[in-house]
Amino acid sequence: MGAITSAVIAIAGVVLGWITIEIACKPCLEQGREAIDRNLNPDYDPDDIRAPLNPASAVTNVEVHGGDDDDNPRAAVSSITK
Repeated sequence: MGAITSAVIAIAGVVLGWITIEIACKPCLEQGREAIDRNLNPDYDPDDIRAPLNPASAVTNVEVHGGDDDDNPRAAVSSITK
């Protein structure tokens, strides 16, 4: 009977310890899990500039104003950076 009681107490201690770590380190663990999920996603391309790392902070509405020289790539870059 003493062995069963010790086993139950040990298992309860491990479970409570795990819950404590999950609660205490929640932000760090979430970022790590998101990174793992992103790396395991076969559709994710880190070189794709259309897929932002943080979709919540992505710019949703970008206007590009082209002048008279729309064929000039330098004019397009300068109008984007203004």
